[in-house]
Amino acid sequence: MGAATERAARRAAKLAAKPAGVALLLCAALSAYDLGGRAEYVGGTITQIPPGCHGRVQAIDDKFFVFYAGKASWRVPYEKINLVEYGEKVDRRYVAAVLISPLFLLAKKRQHFLTVGYSDEEDRQQAMIFKINKDDIRTTLVVLEARTGRKVEYQDDDARKSGKG
Repeated sequence: MGAATERAARRAAKLAAKPAGVALLLCAALSAYDLGGRAEYVGGTITQIPPGCHGRVQAIDDKFFVFYAGKASWRVPYEKINLVEYGEKVDRRYVAAVLISPLFLLAKKRQHFLTVGYSDEEDRQQAMIFKINKDDIRTTLVVLEARTGRKVEYQDDDARKSGKG
């Protein structure tokens, strides 16, 4: 453990010994775990959500998968979800390689995509495709798999490796 980590642990232990410190640590922990993944709606069958709409996907509710964007939200009951698919788009950084260094050709930029398919109230098939932040994709996939009872479908082996960690 590094010196900075040890100092932070000692401060946290001192704070936890005081009632106000416990409340402060609890608030910090809850704000650090903001209960959802950063996402961008890429497209799908929901015309009320414009492509490129930024928000958060949440799969913490007992009954609904939710996409929040500003003050609006779209909810899908887990029992109606019939597809959970994960895929990646991998881009090499050509512009950076030309402008800065050829070493950037070795770097890859991965974009993570989640497709949620479901049947609506009128039993029509619907789909929502999201680009999910790389730090949030694994948690989102695991929780969706648990809540829906459906296995995640992976578009290819690279997506399978990234999605499972």
